[in-house]
Amino acid sequence: MSDVLQRLMRKGETLLATVSGVGSTKAELIRYFDRSVDAIDIITTKSFQHEPNPGNREPVICEVERGTFGNSVGLRNPGLQVALHELRQLRKTHSFRSLLNVSLSASTPEDFVILVKAFDEVADLVELNFSCPHAEPGYGSTIGENLELASRYVRFIKANTAECRAPLFVKLTPNVNDIASIAKAVVEAGADGIVAINTVGPLLHIDPAAKKPILQNKLGGKGGQSGKTVFPIALKAITEIREALGEAIPIIGMGGVDSGADAAKLIEAGANVVGIGSALGTVDQRSWPQYLKAIKKEANHLLYNGKKPAISSVSFIKTHRQMEYRKHIVLENEAYGSDTTILRLDGELPTKAGQFAFLWLPQIGEKPFSVAHNDPLTFVIKRRGPFSDELCSLQKGDEVYIRGLYGQGFDPPKTKKALLIGGGTGVAVLPALAEQLSERGTAIEILVGTSEAVETSALLEEKLSSYGSFVCVADEGKPGRVLDLLDGRAFDEDTACYLVGPQVFMALAARTVLEGGVKEERLYLSQELMTLCGIGMCGECVCGDRLTCQWGTFMEYRYLKEHAPSLIAYD
Repeated sequence: MSDVLQRLMRKGETLLATVSGVGSTKAELIRYFDRSVDAIDIITTKSFQHEPNPGNREPVICEVERGTFGNSVGLRNPGLQVALHELRQLRKTHSFRSLLNVSLSASTPEDFVILVKAFDEVADLVELNFSCPHAEPGYGSTIGENLELASRYVRFIKANTAECRAPLFVKLTPNVNDIASIAKAVVEAGADGIVAINTVGPLLHIDPAAKKPILQNKLGGKGGQSGKTVFPIALKAITEIREALGEAIPIIGMGGVDSGADAAKLIEAGANVVGIGSALGTVDQRSWPQYLKAIKKEANHLLYNGKKPAISSVSFIKTHRQMEYRKHIVLENEAYGSDTTILRLDGELPTKAGQFAFLWLPQIGEKPFSVAHNDPLTFVIKRRGPFSDELCSLQKGDEVYIRGLYGQGFDPPKTKKALLIGGGTGVAVLPALAEQLSERGTAIEILVGTSEAVETSALLEEKLSSYGSFVCVADEGKPGRVLDLLDGRAFDEDTACYLVGPQVFMALAARTVLEGGVKEERLYLSQELMTLCGIGMCGECVCGDRLTCQWGTFMEYRYLKEHAPSLIAYD
């Protein structure tokens, strides 16, 4: 038995793992879990394929009820070449404490062989995804639902990767009549271990407000279900698998575990390692280390001491539903320039700088947007694809659904002066910030750059100019022309600077104001990174080791310099 398998089979301590597709989805987050979350023993990547896969269009994650989620991400991943490069770099720059489990997905045994051989140099163990319920035909559960097919795949892969060192685990679907028989068959075919279970379904997820399917995919709104409600299914599956395999085969068990009590039950049922997945979406990222430590401590106490510890792991879980949609009515949709509209809705969202919300059009799509202001509720929409085109085409009286707010509201430092610099539709972030600064009595100067000159007033000019000095400059073919206004300028030592807009624009602006004397600790950049969920599950919005959906979008320059230097590079 290899050292890795021996490590997984050791007794007397609860071992925890992240699960594929949740939390540890990017290299930065893999590093974060290994460096900052001591309770995690195995870090699992998202499922990588030979070629890049854009996955399904948003929405791909929804909250069916508090703590229970629907998902149909569609195996979104960067493909073999990019993923392998990132993990190689991570191995070179970081010494791992945890084991790295690389999840893989393919539609043929030959492609699985290619992937296993490629990732063997960076993986401590390899997970074959035979279980995704919403993958394209030929992938995921279409393999794992068929005993003969799953067995044949494993036998072929094992025979053609004899030189590989990483143990081979198979991740199984619960959507079968006899998961134990399939587990036994793949082990007899050569699998070194079992991972179970993946999500239940696919099921149809209907939003109670819109009365329409939420998830956007070829399955008509269907997707897997994970979270608290699937735990009994996972417990039954692990019990049956262990009875079929005996004690010699390691099992990584998962499915709806959100507490130490659940983890203890899964271990008693036969799991050697317990995976924590959807539960991370119910706990603020800043509490993940303490939460997972509490799960491990609680499970250890219940298993080996017969009593609960003083701190309950469930105390970290949020008590409210985080992905609830609310209906709003379009009051006005005003065209601005050639490709932008100002969307005004009824109602309000008490936003602070650094927060954002999702706009959703049922069966069309959703995206996150900053709230420009609340009088009325206003969003700035730029045409960038099918969904934004639909938003720009809305008419008075049409319905829009909103969820959020997400991200922690930004609390700017108290300074005498503030310089706000925005590029493009990034100016939508500025009104909320300017209002907060104005309430503190801060003297505000606002500089805005646009890609095109508009005959009427500048974007949000009426609102922004009410807070202080306001200047708008069209780039006239020279992107970032507004920054010319700062050439040779020296800034008061009690000036804070806030940058919003495209990454390159902010990087150039940062260099300029730093040269002018703005201190690094008083320079902030708004990182409006794409996110799929807004609650910390998808990992798409990672900035350094922080998820902007949790921390908010404004990041101090010093933090970016240390933890995400690529975001402030301008060459």
